Amino acid sequence: MVDLNKYSGGVQHIGVPCSDIDRTAEFYKSLGFEAVLITRNEAADETVAFLKLGNLVIEAYGNRPTEGLEGAIDHIALDVKDIDALYAEIVAAGHESLEGGVKGLPFWERGVRFFTILGPDKEKIEFCEKL
Repeated sequence: MVDLNKYSGGVQHIGVPCSDIDRTAEFYKSLGFEAVLITRNEAADETVAFLKLGNLVIEAYGNRPTEGLEGAIDHIALDVKDIDALYAEIVAAGHESLEGGVKGLPFWERGVRFFTILGPDKEKIEFCEKL
């Protein structure tokens, strides 16, 4: 069993795919969210907006068709430290990373490192460390 209390202080962000990033950002801003980072994920060819309200952060990304289903949340990301040690524990506990290992993205000032696993109902749990 993995003890996430050693690595995580809670939710870092919730990933929401969207078909129109500008419309999505404006919607959340109209509710009082602040756009704290708008950037490009060149590898996925998509714009990403991190929208914050208090300690809640939504990572909206896309400009691509979504399934249009109610509840279109893609993943929940936990804020973690020592991602390499956590990854080793997660793999040892029998979980498999969807990415095949720890990956990185140039988000925020110094980037992030992350990996994702599936829950029992195919929900995605991302473990993400801001560098």
